[in-house]
Amino acid sequence: MKKTDDTIIVEQTFDSSIESVWDAITKPDKMKLWFFENITTFKAVVGFETRFVVQVEDRIFPHLWKLTEVVPNKKITYDWRYEGYSGSAIVSFELINQNNHTKLRLTDTIIENFPDNIPEFKRESGIEGWNYFIKKSLKEYLEKEKINHENTTKK
Repeated sequence: MKKTDDTIIVEQTFDSSIESVWDAITKPDKMKLWFFENITTFKAVVGFETRFVVQVEDRIFPHLWKLTEVVPNKKITYDWRYEGYSGSAIVSFELINQNNHTKLRLTDTIIENFPDNIPEFKRESGIEGWNYFIKKSLKEYLEKEKINHENTTKK
């Protein structure tokens, strides 16, 4: 991924409240269920930093996140890097209320070029990854949460 690449934008509308989506993207116990199961800690506070490792085949990617913007129930922005690799991005999750539904707009803007020789750092991999996380994994997680909540409130 290069600074000259267009920003990656992925949008998805969920049949969930803004509060439910916000919790899913900011509460570590929930983030582990749809995003990265090895997130050790996370706090939706500007300046908060976390590190966790993701392994793909024989490659290790130590994720380094620093929160740069937090507007509760509206927007959260990270500085996203990988320890030991060049490159950085600004990743934002923005929530928009749409008639009792929540639209999430993810933007991934490259600030510093990532290495060319690593498949996970190709633009296509970024697009595929964000589409998977937002349009499949988060969507399925929120649908299950809603069903569980409805079943709990009926009892």
